[in-house]
Amino acid sequence: MIVLGIDPGTAKTGFGLVEEDAAGEAKLIRYGVILTPAGGPMPERLRSIYQDVTALIRAAAPESVAVEELFFSRNVTSALSVGQARGVVLLAAAQAGLTVYEYKPNEVKQALVGYGNADKKQIQEMLRIMLRLEDIPRPDDAADAVAVAVCHLHSMRLRKLMGEA
Repeated sequence: MIVLGIDPGTAKTGFGLVEEDAAGEAKLIRYGVILTPAGGPMPERLRSIYQDVTALIRAAAPESVAVEELFFSRNVTSALSVGQARGVVLLAAAQAGLTVYEYKPNEVKQALVGYGNADKKQIQEMLRIMLRLEDIPRPDDAADAVAVAVCHLHSMRLRKLMGEA
C-alpha cells in the first residue's frame, strides 16, 4: 500500500510517499515540499499547490491520502491560509477518487513515539529509525508529511487487527 502524507501550508506544503510491503515493512519512496512564492496572490499559490498535489497523485498512484489536521494557534490569519491549503489538497485527493484520512498532530506523535507531546526532533529521529534512513527527512514540513503517512500505515494496521478496515 502506498500512502501520500501531506502537511499543508501556503508557503510550504510538505509531502511524503511511504509504501508498506506485504511483510508490513514501511519504505520511504519520496518526500519534499511544494513551495509557493511568499507575497504572491493567494489564488495563484493555491492553484500551484493543487496542481503539484494532483501531479504527485497521478505519478505515485497512492491508495490513500493522509493529511495533518489544522492545528489552531493564536495566529488566526495563518490558520485561515493553512485551511485554504488543506482545502485544495482535499479537493485534489477527492477528484482522484482517493479516501482521505485526517490526523491531529498529537495523534501522529502518539503513533510514532508513543507520546502525544513529543517534539519534532523525537518524531524525526523515530522516522529515521523506522524507515532505516541515514538522515532525518528535511525540511520539517516534509518530515511532518512523512510522519503523517507512517501514522496512517500504523492506524490501518490497527484497524485491520480490530476488524474495522
